[in-house]
Amino acid sequence: MNWLLLSRILGQLGILIGCSMVVSLPWAFPFMGQTRTFETQGFIGLLFSIVCSLTIGGALYYTGRQERSNILRKEALAIVGLGWLLAGFLGSLPYLFSHTYREADQPMTVVDALFESVSGFTTTGASVLTQLEDPQLTDPESEHTKLIPRCILFWRSFTHWLGGMGIIVLFVAILGQLGAGGKALMRREVPGPINEAVRPRVRETAIVMWAIYMSLTAVFTLVYWLEGMTFYDALCHTFGTLATGGFSTFNKSLGHFQSVTIEMTTVVGMLMAGTNFALYYFVFRYSSRNEHFSLKQRFAPLYKDPELKTYLAILCFATLALSWSLWWNDIYDSILTCLRHSTFTSVSIMTTTGYGTENFHEWSEFAKGLLLLLMFIGGCSGSTAGGLKVIRFLLFAKIIRLEVEQAFRPNVVRSLKIFGVSVDKSLRHEVMVYFSLVLFIFISSWMVLAAIEPDDQWQKGEQNVKAEKLLDCASAVASSLNNIGPGLGVLGPAENYSSFSGPGKLLLTLLMLLGRLELFAILVLFFPTFWRNQ
Repeated sequence: MNWLLLSRILGQLGILIGCSMVVSLPWAFPFMGQTRTFETQGFIGLLFSIVCSLTIGGALYYTGRQERSNILRKEALAIVGLGWLLAGFLGSLPYLFSHTYREADQPMTVVDALFESVSGFTTTGASVLTQLEDPQLTDPESEHTKLIPRCILFWRSFTHWLGGMGIIVLFVAILGQLGAGGKALMRREVPGPINEAVRPRVRETAIVMWAIYMSLTAVFTLVYWLEGMTFYDALCHTFGTLATGGFSTFNKSLGHFQSVTIEMTTVVGMLMAGTNFALYYFVFRYSSRNEHFSLKQRFAPLYKDPELKTYLAILCFATLALSWSLWWNDIYDSILTCLRHSTFTSVSIMTTTGYGTENFHEWSEFAKGLLLLLMFIGGCSGSTAGGLKVIRFLLFAKIIRLEVEQAFRPNVVRSLKIFGVSVDKSLRHEVMVYFSLVLFIFISSWMVLAAIEPDDQWQKGEQNVKAEKLLDCASAVASSLNNIGPGLGVLGPAENYSSFSGPGKLLLTLLMLLGRLELFAILVLFFPTFWRNQ
């Protein structure tokens, strides 16, 4: 392992994180000097965090500044894994230095801050903050209802945006001198089993992906603003939508606005964020280079993509099934209301965004079971969504079909194809290993979490609800591993993760990183042989 190279790259990454905190500072200016002193505390906390991040990053960079070796496979894995750990640690500093309170009388601990930071960067959207605004100040137009500094809330949402497309992808886009090592880094961070660069040069690929991402951010911020949000809330909710993160600036999430228009805008944004961003580039390229193409030809990359078609088909089925369940069980009076809430919730869960407008924990058992399945499916490869990815389920279904057919026709040889290209045995093996690992990690983490969580945490007043502990722990593991945010039981859209113990939060934090980086970039860090030179 080339330690000096690791030090140099991680140092540059630390400096990048420190510089990105500067964007949050202006949001404290209009409120400093007022009776609510925590706005000033938030500003000072951010300043200390910036200085600390730049100092740590600068020290690491100075240590390895003269090392210019190529980034090999092992170094790429270590940089991605350690880079996300470093980002999680540095991202937690604003919460600690600003003395942010988890509850009215409980300041955030180091574990709480790390959990919130990693949840933001991994776009999980799980939170330990119980009150974002003062419930006694209900004026939606007031700028003084927040119980947490606005600049800290902005940083909380901004971590979504940075982690959505990927901090390593941003790193590669800014630094062009990484050469072939940049491609190795992006392969470890961009989700999905098939990661073909949309441009021959990896830096151009990273720039294109971030250009698309920033363009969509500008568009949705403007739309939210025109629909009645303040510019601040429009930015924060755009970050949560396009990064499929789900952090909101209100206790009731998007339900605070009570607006069908805003909900449908968010549905469109979540759908687009859950789609492979490479498809947008191909559509743009076809449109710009072939002016005589018809509309159908220009959008051919979209409607010809089997993963996108499967993704939309699953969402349509889930929406109709949820609508039927809500109507059949008399949850809502109107079938249109059922369709509205089922559409928003199914898209929010499958794209792993986690925004909420209704408390789906009060829905039928069938509805909750269906949402739990959607958590594992996730969005498309190359998107900002989490989960196992639709492409893996497509490959898995094709592999199972071939294996079943070979059971009664052993002499027939068929090739497995996806996107019109034959899939080699190595990719088939990778998909099966990935499914097996996810299942093993889910079950083992579920049992560990159930063992380490005190039983008395699941006693609420005089009503003993210990019987739900197993389901709550399973939901927490599934939600964290798939980067969802809300879950079932005590983790419903109206609840949060504050009831979990410190060790439990650390386990869930690790699961968030495993899910975001698709296991291997984190798992290898625990193997002693990985760190040896030979």
